[in-house]
Amino acid sequence: MQVKIDTKEKFTVVTPLIEQLTDNLAADWVQTCQTCLTSPKKDIILNMSEVKSISAEGANFLFNTQQQFYESGASFVICCLQPNVEAFLDEAEVLEMLNITPTESEAWDIVQMEAIERELLDDDHPETHI
Repeated sequence: MQVKIDTKEKFTVVTPLIEQLTDNLAADWVQTCQTCLTSPKKDIILNMSEVKSISAEGANFLFNTQQQFYESGASFVICCLQPNVEAFLDEAEVLEMLNITPTESEAWDIVQMEAIERELLDDDHPETHI
């Protein structure tokens, strides 16, 4: 799968350079995201600006990947959805469960706020710093 990966100071922006997120491509994405999740900069912004359509498996991938990132203490924010993709996710009843922002800049803000929130929660539990 063709992707553009832009590593920032505290997170990574991943932009698929495809028009359709199909079942086969969703499987490739799982590998890409697993790699990011094990890196020091494991927070991801998924910029979907190039994706014009998505399959049901692709929608499941987005939801499951987001859950996996949050369970691992990392952020996974989706931005720049095309109208057709947004409509499909809404119809599949997963749109409301995803962390989506209209722009990449807003996604950056969410990732940074979630990082601060995680730091504050860690400070509330000093026993985890032993």
